[in-house]
Amino acid sequence: MCRPVSPAAPLRVGCVLMASGFGRRFGGNKLLAQAEGEPLYLRAMAALSPLPFARRVVVSRFEPVLRAGPAYGFAPVWNAAAAEGIAATVRLGTAALEGLDGALFAVCDQPFLTTESIFRLLHSFEESPQNIHALSWAGRRGNPVLFPADLFPELLALTGDVGGGRVIKRHPDRLTLVEACSPRELEDVDCPEDLPPR
Repeated sequence: MCRPVSPAAPLRVGCVLMASGFGRRFGGNKLLAQAEGEPLYLRAMAALSPLPFARRVVVSRFEPVLRAGPAYGFAPVWNAAAAEGIAATVRLGTAALEGLDGALFAVCDQPFLTTESIFRLLHSFEESPQNIHALSWAGRRGNPVLFPADLFPELLALTGDVGGGRVIKRHPDRLTLVEACSPRELEDVDCPEDLPPR
């Protein structure tokens, strides 16, 4: 079993839950799809809410997701430019965390992501706050990813259907991979067949 590691936490880290996708490969709004009896977006909020973030936001174009945010500590951020692609979500989330030391970006379609693994990301950031920290398994980078504040301008400059991976590619020497508690945590839901049974 993976033991949680509590961050020492003078650094102020914010969390962006990215929930604006169109679910084209899924064939509809997968955020509302059920995984083990619970919508994917609520599973993500529940995994992130116990963590010591200085600020949490959920960026979405879906009213049910935005309305649910405050109960889990997420300020809702309406994404009117969702049709542009991932960059619009990244820009809105980054702007909402201005003044913090880092920003963690999480997605809603990893139904097995655990609070313990995200603690490990925060602890890793405490040890190397100049680096980008990404959850991984066996050397494969996944989500969430935590960016230091000096890279916020690059995140704010993204356009189109590209996300933080573009920034990571510019700074490969600053990437720290943090192994998850289980390989299952990096599994994402692309189609209905990927959902766990109810």
